[in-house]
Amino acid sequence: MKATSATFVKSAMAVDQYPADGRPEFAFVGRSNVGKSSLLNVLLGRKGLAKTSGRPGKTQTVNFFNVNDRIYFVDLPGYGYAKVPVQVKDQWGKVMTAYLQDRPPLRLALQLVDARHKPSEKDDEMLDLLEKARVPTLVVATKIDKVKRSERAKNLRRIRETLRLDDDAVVLPFSSVTKDGVKELWRVIGELSELSF
Repeated sequence: MKATSATFVKSAMAVDQYPADGRPEFAFVGRSNVGKSSLLNVLLGRKGLAKTSGRPGKTQTVNFFNVNDRIYFVDLPGYGYAKVPVQVKDQWGKVMTAYLQDRPPLRLALQLVDARHKPSEKDDEMLDLLEKARVPTLVVATKIDKVKRSERAKNLRRIRETLRLDDDAVVLPFSSVTKDGVKELWRVIGELSELSF
């Protein structure tokens, strides 16, 4: 599977604003500045469709993208160190939690972590939330191109150990620059989008 068409549908902050057609949804979560928007743009083959920024906290709503008129990609606000008022962060947290815990069309959460660094406490908390909500989750290690080849296996192992992942859990290396991981990610999305729940 790959994107033959992709359009921005809407930004939302409440359940009654979400699409109601029941198409499979794939949610992208991760700390601020982990490379979510860049990854989305590469997957969708559309530069600038998801807004990127060097300033953490660019994504402030739940953003829905129609892909191939078959599925939705859902870009969630980044968590972590965005320089926004505490009440705004709290609102993001409530909206994200509500979406992830009770969204029937959600097929998969893709949790992005920076391949260069040890996952943060917030990454761990997000994985716990997804586990409690019983949302299938794939951990994606972004910015793998910025890690020396000789250190990649060690960094991926550190992610696995820090997040206490099962032995059979996949950590998918990804780069928006070199396109590493694009085919593998589309394969997973394609398989899950065909399943009926």
